[in-house]
Amino acid sequence: MLPVPYGVPMDEPLSSTDTAPDPEFFALRTGAVPGCAYPLSVHELGELWVRSGRLEASDPFVLLGEGLVVPVPPGSYPVRVTIADVSTEKDGSHLREAYLSVVLAEGEVAAVRPVVPEGADAAELSDGKYFGVPVDAGTVAFADADAVTALMPAGDWYETVFDDGTDTSWFARMDDPEHLRTGAANILLPGATQGENVVLVHSGWGDGHYPVVRTDDADGNLLGVHIDLLVAGPTDDEDEDEDDD
Repeated sequence: MLPVPYGVPMDEPLSSTDTAPDPEFFALRTGAVPGCAYPLSVHELGELWVRSGRLEASDPFVLLGEGLVVPVPPGSYPVRVTIADVSTEKDGSHLREAYLSVVLAEGEVAAVRPVVPEGADAAELSDGKYFGVPVDAGTVAFADADAVTALMPAGDWYETVFDDGTDTSWFARMDDPEHLRTGAANILLPGATQGENVVLVHSGWGDGHYPVVRTDDADGNLLGVHIDLLVAGPTDDEDEDEDDD
């Protein structure tokens, strides 16, 4: 866990002063968003089946099956990636993944909170801490934790699943611009019979430790779970003021 400026701890109820999302959270927003340093776009990555109600977030090439697990209502949900245009000219020549999001319900975001995963204690979220995903292979993913346990084969997954030399390997699918977009994939798990799948994207600037947060409506209902890749930061008003001088 590391400090992060997400505001409302999970053990504190919403109040009238909490009915606005964190001003530094920009997932699923598009265009030139006030306060965000970069133009944003949102791209559909298909549906994710979470029949068990146990949503796993992980670096799939390093810790699949050992990631952070968040309880959610069982179902099939849209997954979307928010992309930031970090190019100097804002011409789309340099794009980075900013958020990977599972959309559990439609509604107006009233609060952004750290998740409390299975086996964790909400008390650990004091002092601005968050639970997150360690990344060492430049990729993040969402999957059904039970499906991963049931369907991933024994042995070394690198040569049998991730990079087996075929066009359907996970590496090849992520590199295929005709699949979804370069750097993203929605892939059936090995042996899937009911659409069990994993959704992967490159992790923004690369390796690191990234917060997993939830968005809630004003009644505290869960709207989405997001991996914040710490790309879409706020504008630097202080630097802009200095430039004006």
